[in-house]
Amino acid sequence: MKIRTRITILFTLITGTILLAFAAVTYYTAKENREKDFYTLLKKEAITKANLFFNASVDKKILQDIYHNNRKILNEVEVAIYDTAFKLLYHDAVDIDFVKETPQMINKINHKGEIHFYQEGWQVIGLKYEFKDKSFIITAAAYDQYGYDKLDDLFKTIVTVFIISILVICIAGHFFSIKAFAPVKEMTSKAAEISATNLDLRLPSNSSKDELSELADTFNEMLNRLENSFDAQKHFVSNISHELRTPLAAIITELELSAHKDRTIAEYKSAVNNALTDARKLARLSNSLLDLAKASYDPSEIAFKPIRMDEVLLDARQQVHKTNPDYKIDIHFENDFENDNQISVNGNEYLLKVAFVNLFENGCKFSYERQSTVSVSFGNEKIILRFADNGIGISESDMKKIFTPFYRGVNKTFAEGNGIGLSLTQKIIALHKGTIAILSKENQGTTFTVILPHIPTS
Repeated sequence: MKIRTRITILFTLITGTILLAFAAVTYYTAKENREKDFYTLLKKEAITKANLFFNASVDKKILQDIYHNNRKILNEVEVAIYDTAFKLLYHDAVDIDFVKETPQMINKINHKGEIHFYQEGWQVIGLKYEFKDKSFIITAAAYDQYGYDKLDDLFKTIVTVFIISILVICIAGHFFSIKAFAPVKEMTSKAAEISATNLDLRLPSNSSKDELSELADTFNEMLNRLENSFDAQKHFVSNISHELRTPLAAIITELELSAHKDRTIAEYKSAVNNALTDARKLARLSNSLLDLAKASYDPSEIAFKPIRMDEVLLDARQQVHKTNPDYKIDIHFENDFENDNQISVNGNEYLLKVAFVNLFENGCKFSYERQSTVSVSFGNEKIILRFADNGIGISESDMKKIFTPFYRGVNKTFAEGNGIGLSLTQKIIALHKGTIAILSKENQGTTFTVILPHIPTS
């Protein structure tokens, strides 16, 4: 069942329930008022006839004739008058005597002063009447045909109006649900047209800032992210293809030349060394891509544990020295730490080592002295690491794109690389809830400042 239909049904049920409650209250009120008004009328008729009988001393026969004549054209009130000893003094129609009073009833009226009750649809009232310091009991009964007819007409009117109202409400609810969900239908139709080949399409929105507009804006923002992600993926694949194609082409060329023509041992060694160099480039590139993939994982899928930063820095320096023995790396601690928590972070040792190796290698290979220095200091809640070199520096135009994957600036002729290291480092630092900033001047050197939260001290 569609939401539009459910809303129509729900709207009809709620409104119908309210109308039904209102109709029930109206009918119940009308019923109570009819009963109350008719009892009031009975009381007036009883007192009037008692006054005629006692005060005006109207003859019984005359009063009875009036009753029988009126009874032929309307529901006349039947009145009976007793003394407290249950002696009948007057009755409009003894032959009819609808109430059929009993000593117990007379005693009850005398005791309570006034009673009301129904008898086969007739309303009966009994009351105590005082005349010349004597007490008398009067009963009056009648059938309110006119009141019941009006109540029945009211019930029929309520039922008719209720049915018509439900139909009108159902039609109106259906119409308004169509109008209300027209923007949703339009959004659904537009969303169905969006695919990987036309991510530039957007859902219609307006400036009303209602819930549907917010939904459209949120969906459009998601499409923006998807479009950027697809573009980045295309760019990423293009860059990988380029980075892989160059060394592979060089290896194939070297091997083909060696296979098609006899060469000296020295020339064969040279070809093997060239192919080996290109193969190492491929290995470094594949390792960097694997590390980039790991750094892009969901944080919940990466194992974190308390690790000491000094140990990670020493391991990173040792790893750099294995592949580049001529690189010089110095580690300085600017202040002493009182406990292990100040020098420890909650992180992934492998990924942090990858980040620090990239920063060490970046500082060494872009400086004439092949040297990089890291200074470590501690704050109340964080560890600050400054990786500095006295190298060729970075231009202002390159600074804006330095963390973009595969981007290589104007200094790419100074040293080899694939443009993955710094973007990978930034991802790893962000994964550890830290920040990385860069300060550089051309021909004066570069400083990368890494700030990581350390484990709180107890």
